[in-house]
Amino acid sequence: MKRRSLLKAASAGAGAMAIGPLVTHAEVTPDGGVPDKADVVVVGGGTAGTIAAIQAARAGAKTVLIERGSQLGGTTTVGGVAFPGLFHAWGKQVIAGIGWDLVRTSVELDGGKLPDFTKPTGHHWKLQVLINPYLYAALAEEACLKAGVTICYYEFPLSVKADNDGWMVECAGPGTRRMLACKQLIDCTGGADVVGMLKLPRLREKETQPGSMLFKVGDSFHPGRERLHAVYVHGADSSTSVTRTRATLTGRQTMLKKIRKGLSRRRLVQMQAEASFRESHRINGQTVITHKDYVSGRLFADAICYAYYPVDLHTRSGVRPKQLARGVVPTIPLSALIPKNSRNIMVAGRSVSSDRLANSGLRVQAPCMAMGQAAGAAAALAAQRKTTPLKLPLEDIRSLLTKHGAIVPKT
Repeated sequence: MKRRSLLKAASAGAGAMAIGPLVTHAEVTPDGGVPDKADVVVVGGGTAGTIAAIQAARAGAKTVLIERGSQLGGTTTVGGVAFPGLFHAWGKQVIAGIGWDLVRTSVELDGGKLPDFTKPTGHHWKLQVLINPYLYAALAEEACLKAGVTICYYEFPLSVKADNDGWMVECAGPGTRRMLACKQLIDCTGGADVVGMLKLPRLREKETQPGSMLFKVGDSFHPGRERLHAVYVHGADSSTSVTRTRATLTGRQTMLKKIRKGLSRRRLVQMQAEASFRESHRINGQTVITHKDYVSGRLFADAICYAYYPVDLHTRSGVRPKQLARGVVPTIPLSALIPKNSRNIMVAGRSVSSDRLANSGLRVQAPCMAMGQAAGAAAALAAQRKTTPLKLPLEDIRSLLTKHGAIVPKT
């Protein structure tokens, strides 16, 4: 479409606030914009998705990252849970790689201090790393750009369809609607939204854990030096824009009630942009990680990363974390990232195939970062070799992860 015709069409449709004609960024931006083909498309630039995109791009895959918001990091940044963990267990590091490098760099650049990881502790919160979420978001974005990731903020998939040995993803955003072809998809939406679009099986209980609205009252907020206050958002559901809106509205109103009841006579100095979520849909994968698998530290034959965190199920009355037995470090298998009866699609993050109790420990940031890196490596190799992740030699995935600093379980 010529520029004059495009502007005329956009002007005609502006009054109705409709998504305009099918256009690509390349047609409306002078710098060439977004490609219409990619090796790997990552949907969701949160805790897992950011790391997945960086890993895929560093492995040589042409990678596009689609994020509905305006910054990377998800729960860690937008949600305000800026104390990721756990990267260490029983006095040694069990999760490293791209996510850890970003966390460590955030602390160093901010002049912060890392916990003493050499001393095993039953208090898991002592091993969480306080980071400046604003700095982390900027560093994550920088790492994506340096790796060659094309970032598409303010966009989301409208539909996904199989196409030969890959996918056609229809994306939309303000003033944008386009088709993007790719060989491999990684769903990092937190609720397996893309998997749901494809009508692949998902798991979910009738009741979900409460979400949280994070804020701070006081004289000032010192990011990277302190945690925020939080109120529970009961019934928080990240499945749709309607339920997300309801959760954020509820969170803000609950916060106001707390302030009015005398939580503090000081000023409100920080409030996160949206509620954070703990639980949504999970995939029914090739392997389902059970609570027994998790607490026993089962070493899966196709393990691609570790996880470490207490069983941490939140309820209306609060949470009582159940610590793992001394020396136990759970593992996550590649097959738990792949939906049943699927090809060329993976998930990473809290939608990993698992039962509810196992997921309460798997859903935190460090394991999500590790899953993201594993998914990015597998997707890149599969795209380059014109196959699907489960058909890759496991040692090739592990070798690539090790090359990029990850810690891989030995089986």
